[in-house]
Formats: sequence, C-alpha cells, structure tokens
Amino acid sequence: MAEVIRMPKMSDTMEEGVIAEWHKKVGDKIKSGEIIAEVETDKATMDLESYYDGTLLYIGVNKGDAVPIDGIMAVVGSEGEDYKSLLEGGSTNGAAKAEASAEPAKEEAKPAAAIETATPEPAKKAAPAAPAEKINAVVVRMPKMSDTMEEGTLVGWQKKVGDKVKSGDILAEVETDKATMELEAYEDGTLLYIGIKDGESVPVDGIIAVIGEEGANVEALLARENGEGGAEVENIDATDEGKAAPAAESGSNGVDKTVSVADSGDRIKASPLAKRLADEKGIDLSQVGGSGDNGRIVKRDVDEFKPAAAAPAAKTEAPAQAASASAPAAKSEQSAASAPANGDFTDSPISQMRKTIARRLSDSLFTAPHFYVTMEINMDKAMALRPQLNEVSPAKISFNDMVIKACAVALKQHPAVNSAWLGDKIRRYNYVNIGVAVAVDEGLLVPVIRDADKKTLSTISGEVKDLAGKAKDKKLQPKDWEGNTFSISNLGMFGVDEFTAIINPPDSCILAIGAIKKVAAFKEDGTVYPQNIMKVTLSADHRVVDGALGAQFLLTVKKLLEEPMSMLV
Repeated sequence: MAEVIRMPKMSDTMEEGVIAEWHKKVGDKIKSGEIIAEVETDKATMDLESYYDGTLLYIGVNKGDAVPIDGIMAVVGSEGEDYKSLLEGGSTNGAAKAEASAEPAKEEAKPAAAIETATPEPAKKAAPAAPAEKINAVVVRMPKMSDTMEEGTLVGWQKKVGDKVKSGDILAEVETDKATMELEAYEDGTLLYIGIKDGESVPVDGIIAVIGEEGANVEALLARENGEGGAEVENIDATDEGKAAPAAESGSNGVDKTVSVADSGDRIKASPLAKRLADEKGIDLSQVGGSGDNGRIVKRDVDEFKPAAAAPAAKTEAPAQAASASAPAAKSEQSAASAPANGDFTDSPISQMRKTIARRLSDSLFTAPHFYVTMEINMDKAMALRPQLNEVSPAKISFNDMVIKACAVALKQHPAVNSAWLGDKIRRYNYVNIGVAVAVDEGLLVPVIRDADKKTLSTISGEVKDLAGKAKDKKLQPKDWEGNTFSISNLGMFGVDEFTAIINPPDSCILAIGAIKKVAAFKEDGTVYPQNIMKVTLSADHRVVDGALGAQFLLTVKKLLEEPMSMLV
C-alpha cells in the first residue's frame, strides 16, 4: 500500500522546510532508514529518512522549494501502484510544479515552465498575453530560509539577463538573518528578467527573477503573478482617467524601472512590509513612487521617500513668492542631508542576523515589562575553591560555569522563575535549560545547557566550551539552541562592572554578570580588608515574576555562590 511522506517538524520553531537535495529519484527502490533527501530548516540542514520500504512513486517538490509542516513531499509504494487518491487534499505548498521527472507531460501535473492563469479582462497594451496564453517562463521568488526571516538581501548576481541557465546553477547569493546562502536555479532556460540590484532587500516570496524561453511575454507573466490579470501590466496609459504616466522606465531587465502606483481602482500596489513601514513612518503611499514589479511599492521606496519631493505639481501651482521663499530652505535641507554631519563616515548595510536581533529584542523590551534587581556577591570562597576543583576536573571550570550551576539549582528552588509568558497562560517548566549568550561576528547566539541542575561543574564546563566553539564555527544544530528556560549573559571578561540585559524570549528572566573586582571591606572594629565582589543584575518579566520573587531567587543564587560547596553536595 502506498504511503505519503510528509514534511516533519524538526524543531520547535520550524514552520516549513526547504528541500536542499534529493538523494533518490522517482522509480528508485528504497528501504526504511535510507536517506532520501536533505531538508533545510530554520536552524540547520538535516537528513530526511524514509520510514517505508518500496519504490519512490512520486516527488512533489523540487530542490530548493519550501514545504510547510505536514505538506506532502513524496509517495512510496509498490511499483505501478495508483497513488493519485493520496494526493487529493494534500498540501504540496504550491511548489510541486511537476508530478515526477518520469511523467512530465501528464495533463493533471502541469510543468513549471508552462503557467496558465485565466485573465478575464481585455488587454490594454501592446502584445499582452491572451487570457489562456501559455507563457513558457517561471518566476523565481525569495524563499523563506528561516522562521524569523522577513526579507533577504541580494549580495551578488552570478548570472545576467540573457544568460542560459540550468537547474542547479547558482543564480545569486542571498543574505538571510542566519547566513549568506546560494540561490540555485530550479529550471532550465534563459534568464529573462532580474528584478533587484545587488545590495537590495526583497520580502519573502517577492519576485527576484524570471527564467524561461527566449521571447516569452515576461511583462504579462509579472502582471499575472501580481494578481493583475493579462490586462494591466506595467505600461500605464497617461491619458486614462485617474491614472498617472510612468515616472521612469529602463531596459528589458526592469532593474531600474520606477512606475506610478495610481490606478483606476484607487488601489495602491505595495508589499506588506512597505505598507507596515509607511504606516509606522506616517507616509502616504499614494505619494510614493514604486520601483518594484509593475510599479509595486517595496521597502526601499519607503526608505528612500522624501516628502519634500513628493508633490512637484503642487509646488508649481504655488505663488511665485512662496516658491522663491521656500527655495533657500529646500537648498539648505538638501545640503544638510548630503553633507556629512561630522567629517568622514562609512555606512554599512545591516546583516539579516542583526536585523533579526534588533526585531526580537525590540519586541521583548517593548512587550515584556522589564524590571531589574542588582545584588553584590562575595566571591572569596568561590575563588578559593576553583583551583581545587580544577586540580581534579577533566575540564577547566570557570566562574561562569559556577554561576550556571548556581542559577540551575536556584531555579529548582524557585520554579515560578523557571516559567514563560504565553499570552493566555504561564508555562512553568519542570526542567532547567540554561541559555548562555555567545558573541559571534554577525551578532549573538544562545546555545543551551540542558538539565543544568543535574550536571556537574566539569560537565557544564565541557559543554559550554564545545557549544561556544560550534557557535563561532557556525556548526550549531537545532538541539543546541532550542528549549532554554532561563538565560545568562556575562560581560565580566571585558571588565564590565555591571549591566542590564534584555530578556531572551520565551524566558521570563535573564541574569547579567559583571566582573569580579577587589574592593575594600570593613570589619566591625573598623579594620579594612580586601573582598572580591561580583555584581549581578536580574532582568525579569513582571507579568511572570514579581519583584519579591525575583529578589528571593537572586538571594538564593548569592548564597550558593558565597558557599559554593553547598551546590556540590
């Protein structure tokens, strides 16, 4: 009996997977346990095993296509078995453009290179596509390469318009919030259209390019893909009532085209990201020129929009006196905008990882009501014990390892701190997983020490070093960074006395650790003696942890570190 292979959920944050590579093809015999494909999740690229014996009857997605969780990927069964009924109602993410390489010509499985879309309205431009015209070309869209990715930045094109490409050829390099990845072609043909320049960002699912047969009606295809039918494509008749003439157009690759966004239905074509940015900035989208496909407003149009240049017609109608009075001011504004504020400077593009960090931590800081509790901890006994521990420990124990252990033990004593706010409920964890912030060149990663309360200091030390090395080498796997219930950030090694950290979602708390400093202390008789003090600051989500609870938890951590033997027995 034929069995469907669906996209499994390979991480707690995964929503879809991308087929990185197929290791089997339709008609191959496979056995349970064999690797049939590699799947790229939001965290890593992982092997997908078959759970059935049989013949691979059907492949529903091409290499590079994204498939939602539980979406149909393939079918395994007996050779010649009818499996069509299994596909009814199944989701192949719309990416399964061909049924199988062995059956490209069947009516029910349309090849990716022949997209048919009914266009009910008559054409209004030269050589438009007829309503049922077959356009032998396909669009290349920005894939979603991680659960947190909203857009990708085009690092560099490896092909140019007019080049012949084959499936598997590298078209471009795309920077996501996780890494810089290669974008492969999934079709054979000619690169007919490039929609963005190097360095520009594109929202997920935005059109990047078009590949197909030479002479294919690219403009009609783009119009269809933007939901405009075959009638309205990028050339807008300036004499039509309620329409504006194109502001600018360029060559056939469409890279530099800028088109007015007005149309007869008062509908403004803009990407969701552009709409959100315009709303946040108070910008009227009807005044913004669109440089995207068919005049669609994209993020860069909103970013580059200057209100002063939005309504030239209105300025022309103004009295000459007002125009001459405003001219110096306009020149002054332009000079101020173009001149460096304080000497030479360099603008660097923001990496996708940095954008994600900014978004997630902004959400955390502005959503979770943070409060902070700072405490001084006497580290004299911990400093005396550490050399003794390192004499017998297989891994060198650090003060950071001691803090991890102390927090883990304290969390078991204060389980309400080991919790998360989930909107309509508070989840209290019965296990203790400590996330440890690790700085890498692109930003910050937080690998996790699992069941830290049950582990020895030497085990914790070994795991921290191993995970930190993997983080810097970009070799972390999903199991290495998922499932934290509490986090620690240590800047003591940089000589920082104390600081406050932003809570790492979904945790309700994070502990910021400062440097150990020798200070003067006084006995009751007034005698001065040295004391080693470390300041720690707990950032807590007041929706989950109250002030008294946060202070009690921190007091327990203080006691454990000031009497370190107590957490070892």
